[in-house]
Amino acid sequence: MISAKSKKKVLFVAGEVAPIAKVGGLADVIGALPKALKKLEVDVKIVIPKYGIIDEKKYPLKKIASEIKIPFYNQEELVNIYSTFLPETQNQVEVYLVENLKYLSQGNVYFIADASSSGEINECQRFVFFTKCVVEIFLNNKINWQPNIFHCHDWHVGFLPLLIKMQTKGNQKTLFTIHNFAYQGKYNPQEIFKMLNLKEIDWQTLKERTKNQFEDLNAVQQAILNADLINTVSPTYAQEILTKEFGEGLENDLKKRKNNLSGIINGIDTTFFNPMTDSNLKKNYGLEMTNKELLKNKEENKNYLQKICNLKINSKIPLIGIISRLAEQKGFDLIITSFEKLMKLNLQIVLLSAGDLKIEKKLTELNLKYPNKFSCNFKFDAKLANQIYAGSDMFLMPSHFEPCGLGQLIAMRYGTVPIVRKTGGLTDTVKNIKCQISNVKYQGIGFVFEKYEAKEMLNSIKKGLKAYKDKKEWKKIIFHNMKQDFSWETSAKKYLKLYQKLLKIQD
Repeated sequence: MISAKSKKKVLFVAGEVAPIAKVGGLADVIGALPKALKKLEVDVKIVIPKYGIIDEKKYPLKKIASEIKIPFYNQEELVNIYSTFLPETQNQVEVYLVENLKYLSQGNVYFIADASSSGEINECQRFVFFTKCVVEIFLNNKINWQPNIFHCHDWHVGFLPLLIKMQTKGNQKTLFTIHNFAYQGKYNPQEIFKMLNLKEIDWQTLKERTKNQFEDLNAVQQAILNADLINTVSPTYAQEILTKEFGEGLENDLKKRKNNLSGIINGIDTTFFNPMTDSNLKKNYGLEMTNKELLKNKEENKNYLQKICNLKINSKIPLIGIISRLAEQKGFDLIITSFEKLMKLNLQIVLLSAGDLKIEKKLTELNLKYPNKFSCNFKFDAKLANQIYAGSDMFLMPSHFEPCGLGQLIAMRYGTVPIVRKTGGLTDTVKNIKCQISNVKYQGIGFVFEKYEAKEMLNSIKKGLKAYKDKKEWKKIIFHNMKQDFSWETSAKKYLKLYQKLLKIQD
C-alpha cells in the first residue's frame, strides 16, 4: 500500500502560468494555487509548453531530458524537457516546459490575439500535441516523477482525461477545472483522430456531439465526460453552467456528471497584490498604518493616477477604474449604451483593456469626445493595473457572466469598492451595500445589480456616487474591504479535499 503522503503527487497541466508565460487570468491561477498547495504538503508541479516568447534570461531553464519520442500523425516527434521554478518559491514549485520547434516553441502562447479557442489548425495541433506529450512523458516515467493526479485546466488540455483513461487502469486520476466555459476547443474530429492515431469506435465518448456543433470534436465536452472529477472557479458558476443560459451547449453533459461537479472560488496572490509593499504604487498603504495615514496615501495614489492619465487632479471627484479584456462577456455594451448619461455625472473613468477591436474603436471615439473625464489605455500593463486598483475609488465589473473574476478581489484588497453584476463568482464574493442617502448602512462590500441592463448598472453607479459623499461611512467600507481574506489558503484546502476524494476513488 502506497502511503497517503506519497500519493499527493499533483501535476498542473495548463497553457499558461504567471509570470513565465501569461496572457489572461488562467495564468494567475496556475502561478498562485500551487504555492498554497505546497504549504499543505502536496507534491505539486506544473507543465506548460516552452513558448518562444519565454524570457530565459529572466527565468533560467535547465534541460532535464532530451529527444523524447512522441507519436503524432503516425510519426515520431522529438521533444526536450526543461525545468525552472516559480519565482519567489525558494525552489519549491517546479515548472516543466516542453520544447518542440514544430508545434510548441515558436512565438507567443496563442496564434491570435484573443485567448479563446478559434478552431484553427495550428492552434489545434499545438495543444493536442502538448496533451500527447504530457501523456507520453508522465505516464511513461520519462523524468523520474510520476503524478497520480493530473489537474487539467481549461480547453487547452481537454483531451487529456480521455487519453489517460484510455491508457491506464485507474491508477492515475484526473480533475478538470473549467475557468471559462465559453472557450471550449472545438476542432475537426478527423484531424484529431489522425493526430492521435484514433478512430471514433475506439472510445464511447468520441461519438458524442452536441446538437449545435455537429461535426466538431469538443475538447471541453470530452473532459467533462471523462474526467474523474470536475470543478469550476466559483460555487455560483458551478450551478449556472447547468442551465441553458450559461451551459454553452454542454449543460446536458454536465447534468450527467452533476454529482462530480463542484465550485471553488479563486483566490489572489496576496504577496504580489499588497498595497503595503507594492512597488508599482506612488505611496504604499495598508491596515498596519493609522486610518488617517492609510487614507492620505491612497489619496496620493489617486492624484498620481489622475496625473498620468491626463485627468483633472482633484481627490474629491469620484474615480472609477475598469481593468478587463475587451470582450462582450465583460459588459462593455452596457458601458457604451449608458456612456452619455455617465458623462453627465460628477466622475472620472480610467480604463485599461485590450481585445476586441470593434469595442476598442467605439471606446476610442468616446475618449476623444470626453478626454477630461475618460482615459482609455489599450494595452497589457501590470504596473498601470496596480496603480488603477490603488488610485480608484470604485471598480466596475458589469459582466454578462463571470466564472470567478479576480479584479473585484484585488480591488477590495486595495480598498477600492466594487460595482458588479450579480453573476458567477461576483455573486459569491461581493455582497450588496444597502444605501440610504442620509445614513449609509452596509451589509456587504460593494454595489450589486441583478439584471443585465444599462439602466440597472447606471443605478448602481449612482448609488456608489451617493455613498461616496458620506466620507465617514465610505471609510468604513474601505476598511471593511481591506480586511477581507481572499488569499489562496482557503481555496487550496478545498482543492486538497478534492485530491483526497480522488485518492479514495483510486483505493
